[in-house]
This record gives sequence, C-alpha cells and structure tokens, in this order.
Amino acid sequence: MLYRKMKKAEPNLSVLGFGCMRLPVLEDGHINEPLAKKMVRYAIDHGVNYVDTAYPYHNGESEPFVGRALLDGYRKRVNLATKLPSWLIKSREDMDKYLNEQLERLQTNHIDFYLVHGLTKPFWENLSSLGFTKFLDDAIADGRIRYAGFSFHDQLKLFKKIVKAYEWTFCQIQYNFMDEDYQAGTKGLEYAAKKGVGVVVMEPIRGGALSTEIPTIREIWNRTAIRRSPAEWALRWVWNHPGVTVTLSGMSTFDQVVQNVASADNGLPNSLTKKELSLIKEVKDEYKKRIEIPCTGCKYCIPCQSNVNIPECFELFNQAHIYETKDTSAHFYDMMCGGFLTGIPAYASQCQECGECEEKCPQGLPIRDNLKKVAAYFGK
Repeated sequence: MLYRKMKKAEPNLSVLGFGCMRLPVLEDGHINEPLAKKMVRYAIDHGVNYVDTAYPYHNGESEPFVGRALLDGYRKRVNLATKLPSWLIKSREDMDKYLNEQLERLQTNHIDFYLVHGLTKPFWENLSSLGFTKFLDDAIADGRIRYAGFSFHDQLKLFKKIVKAYEWTFCQIQYNFMDEDYQAGTKGLEYAAKKGVGVVVMEPIRGGALSTEIPTIREIWNRTAIRRSPAEWALRWVWNHPGVTVTLSGMSTFDQVVQNVASADNGLPNSLTKKELSLIKEVKDEYKKRIEIPCTGCKYCIPCQSNVNIPECFELFNQAHIYETKDTSAHFYDMMCGGFLTGIPAYASQCQECGECEEKCPQGLPIRDNLKKVAAYFGK
C-alpha cells in the first residue's frame, strides 16, 4: 500500500480509502454484516487506513456497522471519517447533537476526519448563518474531531469561496476521467492544492459506471499490451494526480476489495505514460459518443416556472445511456430531482411546455421534447 500526506494533517494516509456507502446488502436491503466486516478488515489488514462513512449511508446503518467492524483493535489502525448531515441542521445545537450521536454510533470518542456533508449553495448559506465554523473550532478544541473538511456538490465558484472561508484541512470532491470539468473538477483540485487543502476523491469509478463492460470500450482497453481492469484504469488516472491524497472506493464485493488493494500498490503520482493517458482519452471520447442529449450544462434554461431542474434531468438521462446504468441513474434522479437537496421536486414530468427554456437555450435544443423522453424513461 502506498501512502500520501496532507499538508495540514499529521498521519500518512493510504492512497485507497474504504468508502462505506455501497456495502454488500441482503435481499431485505440491510447490510450483509459478516461479508462487509470481512471486506473492511481485509482492507485494513492490507494497509488501508482511511475509512469513510456518513450519517445517511445505508439508511443510517453504515455508521453503526462501521463502529462494530472497527472493534477488536481495528479502530486504532485507521483514520475514521464521517460527515455532519447538512440538510438536517436547523440550529447551532443540532450540530453538536448529530456529532455526539455519531460518536456513539461509531463507538469512538473522536472522529479523525470530519466533513460538512454535501455542500451546495443553500446548505452553505444556512450553515454559515448558524455559525458552523465556531462549531468546528469547538469540536476540534474539545477533541471530538481532529481535522475539519467538507464534501462538495456545486459549482467551481462556490467551491473557491468555501475553500477561502475557513482553515480547512481537506475537502472531498467527485473526480474521475469523465468528470474533469464537473463541479469542482480539475480547476478545483488544483485550487485546493495551491491553498494547502488536502483532497479526498469520491466516485473515481463513477459509482461503478466506469467498470461496466461495454464492447466498444473494452475494444479500446484491449489495444494495449497492458492488462488492467476498467476499474484499475480509472483508479490509476486519479492516483496519477499529485494533488489527490486519498481516493475512496465504495466497494460492494470482496473481489473488488482484493483487486483495488492490489491496484493501490501502483498508485504513484505522475506514473502514467503519455501513451496510457492517450488511451484513456480515447475511452473518454468513446463514452461521449453515447450522449443522447447534447446539453452543455450552461443552465441558461433555469430557473424554470415549473421548477424542473432541466440540466440535472438531462445529465442523469445521459449518464444512464453512456454507462448503461439505468437503475443507478434512476436512483440519483429520484434523489437529485426529487427534492433531497432543496425540498422541492424538480422532475421532468413537471414541465408545462411553456417553451421559455427553449428561447434561452444557446444550443437550440428541443427541451420540451427531451423532457418528455426523460419522464418516460425514468417513469416520473
């Protein structure tokens, strides 16, 4: 296992982190605890020392499971990360309430890396008004957390504003070879690194989408004598960036753990050759050919009178077709367009066909017809 260091944190951190959002589950939807425990402990026994969970993962089961999995001396061997549930915070007191509850669920007296979860503009504004920075300072001072960070799901401009607003140790962003310009993206990664803020990457394999076996994609990977799985190519691309400290993988099978741990032995920065990077670009270009709706995400079409999140609807519809992941995309469609972040539904089916969006679209897209496709596809 290879390790990297954040500028503002003491421990050396494994380049592979264990993300506990996609643990194996039983038929009833509950975590398959014996298997999940075996997976977590195997990873730790083979050098992984960063374990990441959050309050809502697995409908609230993830944190208690992680607490049990880290018994028998395993807690001492890892840096534990979890997150303040931003959407549930209505007062300064709520911040302490949830942190204290998480400490109990995780059976520990401190969280090593504590993140403000899923920051978007509404969450940021609410938490700022409630004095979250004082909460973080107090929690660090009394030893309940060691290092403060945030995870992010908005645009680059807000990302930079948040980075400058507090003395963060680290941040967590979505990043992979298909998402170089998505949300914080490469520019955000470089900005954080320049400011001395460590970067933890989530979704390096895009929730498993980049490991889906698609014949035209496999044909490109097979053009080289180097034999790597699609997942290893995706991980190696992220590890190639020296500004990345930890890359999280939400592993759901034991084989995935074994394979990713083995891949991490080669996760050195700047280790991919020009030929290998060119191959990855070919794969990226092939994925892009599968885009159904050529929306650029400029957002000129919103706000919508019917509150449809047009860019998000098109993005998730495209993802389902690009990666052949309808079920996963449908899940995120329900979450992102169902009001999880805003409390206000934003489904494609809400379109009243006023046509105002089409007048604003610089691409001249038939937005109303495309929204009908999205609504029919996802069944909302």
